Amino acid sequence: MRGSRELEAHIQQLLADPQQRQQPLGEALSELWQHYQDLLERLERITRVSDAYQSMARQRELSLAERFDKQLRQLEKVARISDRYQTMMRELNQALKEAAMHDPLTALVNRRPLLERLRAEVERSQSRGHSFCVAMLDIDNFKPINDRYGHDVGDTVLIETSRMMEGEVREYDLCGRWGGEEFLIILPETSVDEAVTIVQRVRDAIAAMRIRAGAEALAITISAGIAEYRDGERDADLLNRADGALLQAKRAGRDCQQIAP
Repeated sequence: MRGSRELEAHIQQLLADPQQRQQPLGEALSELWQHYQDLLERLERITRVSDAYQSMARQRELSLAERFDKQLRQLEKVARISDRYQTMMRELNQALKEAAMHDPLTALVNRRPLLERLRAEVERSQSRGHSFCVAMLDIDNFKPINDRYGHDVGDTVLIETSRMMEGEVREYDLCGRWGGEEFLIILPETSVDEAVTIVQRVRDAIAAMRIRAGAEALAITISAGIAEYRDGERDADLLNRADGALLQAKRAGRDCQQIAP
């Protein structure tokens, strides 16, 4: 059995280390819970033994009120320990939930919440008649950057691109890492013309930044495909149209954006 501090450090390491995100975090949670149960059982056993001994030694000296008061203090101590571990469990559950919904490298939401939001926007559009757009974005020539400068520089490109992207979209838009060097932006209640303006602003901001790679300063460009939701369309079809527009942008020479027909 791990000690309390070692167990807590183990859980924190799992949550903090991106390389460990695929490891079974549920195992750490189960181990923490078992540690808590064992501790309560030991406390209860010690309390019973202590009560029996004290009852035999001082039965004639302690009044009923004094014995009750002693037991009450012991129960309060156990309750405080129980509260502490219950709080720890709630915090751990919240941390696990956050870790499951965010990309550990860029801190953007990952594919799961993006798909949930997309389905919600489709339902809202069908019920209220408001259209919306999605934009699929891809970092141009990302593999050559990784191959030439190494994965550390590649990670920096992803992080800085994500930071710039999140800073340029509106508060109620949602951008996330779709996978690899691809990103998805969901633009609620947005016409295709408005989406073009927003995506262009994102691309301009990313193109203006520079990433240090030794003595070089790398310029990053983005290709994008934009699709507007059509009434009755499935979310998967909308994504496919945005991805098709992105492919057109790449075939057109990259560093541009195309609108899905």
